[in-house]
Amino acid sequence: MKTTLKTDITVKDICEGFVYNELEGKGLFGLSGQLTIQPEYQRNYIYADGKKDVAVIESILKGYLLGLIYFVKVSDNQFEVLDGQQRITSFGRFVTNKFAVKDENGMEQYFSGIAADKQSGILETKLTIYECEGTESEIKQWFRTINIAGIPLNNQELLNAIFSGPFVTLGKEEFSNSQNSNIQKWSAYVSGSANRQEFLECALDWVSKGNISDYMSRHRFDTNITELKIYFNSVIEWVSGVFKDVESEMRGLEWGRLYEAYHKEAYDPAKVSVEVQNLIGDSYVKNRKGIFEFILGGSVDTKLLDVRVFDDATKKSVYATQTAKAETKGESNCPLCALGHDANKNKIWKLAEMDADHVSAWSKGGATEAKNCQMLCKTHNRAKGNR
Repeated sequence: MKTTLKTDITVKDICEGFVYNELEGKGLFGLSGQLTIQPEYQRNYIYADGKKDVAVIESILKGYLLGLIYFVKVSDNQFEVLDGQQRITSFGRFVTNKFAVKDENGMEQYFSGIAADKQSGILETKLTIYECEGTESEIKQWFRTINIAGIPLNNQELLNAIFSGPFVTLGKEEFSNSQNSNIQKWSAYVSGSANRQEFLECALDWVSKGNISDYMSRHRFDTNITELKIYFNSVIEWVSGVFKDVESEMRGLEWGRLYEAYHKEAYDPAKVSVEVQNLIGDSYVKNRKGIFEFILGGSVDTKLLDVRVFDDATKKSVYATQTAKAETKGESNCPLCALGHDANKNKIWKLAEMDADHVSAWSKGGATEAKNCQMLCKTHNRAKGNR
């Protein structure tokens, strides 16, 4: 790949024709229309937090170097930002009065309100830019290589770069736009940030059954995302239909997998709601995130709830009591072995060979306390299950 060093381009040059779309959070164009600041493979602008964007301007005012910036030459006098779009969008937004910075007196000042010499100092700041020319694969590989400044690209941002095209563009418009009115509803079930592509990643993960890269490769040049949108919304509607109450523990669960496993089952939302509230209020349930899959699966697999188990002291105490009684009677210290007719009928098991069991199952209201504890041999404990 060919690179050419440019040191004569200033902040003012970049800001000529700068256009920033507040709705999508993108700095789109600059350099008098010659520069695309956010091509398809770039992530969303994520510096608009009153800290990172301000830090860029303070660095310029203090005369600090902004670091290397890379452009891709796509044709004569037409370029795309390969690396540096967060910094470029930050000073472009400041120069166009989109945010303020504090002056030496602690007063917030927009660009139009700061002293003329400071304005001039910002605009005349020269940038260190490498113009790169090469094939698409070379550009994409270089993009990954130079991802070293500030906040590294996450997996989905890298995949967006690798499979850039109409499908990614449409996907980002739908799932990576923080102004999308659906984001609030989706946030009840999906964790992460729209700006960091985590909603798009979730939608792709669900529809692809976990094979995002393959799915994006196959659909890279699609001019619609109909399948992606329909599947994602089907999952969301199913979850919100089965579970009437939105609980914080629902956020970030594998709803796509659960949808595939259970969406053909019938549920009574009212009964489900009661069961959810009972389990959330149960002090013995240690893993509340497992409540929803537990209910969907018929409230059988208590391992999903990580129900609080008997502590060692309780197990030792119950074992000692059972064993003493069993030895007096000449029978096994496993109550179920004692009822049998095989060689284990009189066997005294060691503590390590036994498990603590709820006499009255936890799922049927049995408490995790000594008076509801019995020690069973491991074979019988596994066989007893949740009965």
